[in-house]
Amino acid sequence: MDLQEYFTRISYNNSYKDADLQTLTVIFQHHIQAIPFENLSMHCGETIELDLQSTYNKIVRKKRGGWCLESNNLLFWALQELGYDVCILGGNSYEPAERAYKAEINHILLKVVIKGNSYIVDAGFGGAYQAWQPLMLISGKDQPQIPGIFRFMEDNGTWYFEKVKRKHYIPEQSVRFTGTSEPGNIRKIYRFTLEPRHVNDFQELNTYLQVCPDTILQKKSICSLQTTEGLYALVGWTFTEMKYNYMEDVDLVQITTLTDEEVEKTLKDKFKIVLENKLTP
Repeated sequence: MDLQEYFTRISYNNSYKDADLQTLTVIFQHHIQAIPFENLSMHCGETIELDLQSTYNKIVRKKRGGWCLESNNLLFWALQELGYDVCILGGNSYEPAERAYKAEINHILLKVVIKGNSYIVDAGFGGAYQAWQPLMLISGKDQPQIPGIFRFMEDNGTWYFEKVKRKHYIPEQSVRFTGTSEPGNIRKIYRFTLEPRHVNDFQELNTYLQVCPDTILQKKSICSLQTTEGLYALVGWTFTEMKYNYMEDVDLVQITTLTDEEVEKTLKDKFKIVLENKLTP
């Protein structure tokens, strides 16, 4: 594994002498704009291995994306190589349909400490809830970014991560978009504690997510990528292009239903992904 090869993969060619916040922010943005959040392997008959070398080969050499366990583990390795004080944390994602957080840990995120300040760095949530910059770990403070306003709330050692929703404008609306809501609504994303973890703590989860028929990852093929203006998302045959803050506090959302042939072309054109095996969306 080679840091320069990783930098080439994420199109990063700046200096990285200093393990400071500015360098971290730029590397992080290159990472989320180059490496899609995706679970396509599960829908191509491929097994997802959770060792670093397999993840590196898949994402860096084969130009694929990955889910949180892969993308954040790769970023963890890169930040360690650069000399950052970084550790892995475990999170419980919020399920809107159940109005509850998952009982078991099902998400991996990173904490980076720079000059005594802690930041949460998470390149593996994808979609509209992906932060674009490291977030300072401070309770109750609004942290506005281009995707929206994020904040953490801490209660008795448990941290809650949330985002303020924005309105969506859908031109020539033909598909009802379930994410539409009044602005000011809070979307809970996940909760976590600051107990340090090791990637091996997630081996069981990695296996479970690939075999459990009830998870959203089993039910749907997902691929999302942050762009300079918003994001691309391909869920099954539905391609969504979102442009953040298209109008004041309104995101532009364009939705297209694709054919099988268009799915393959869209993966190549928008996500730079060429699959080795046949995808069943």
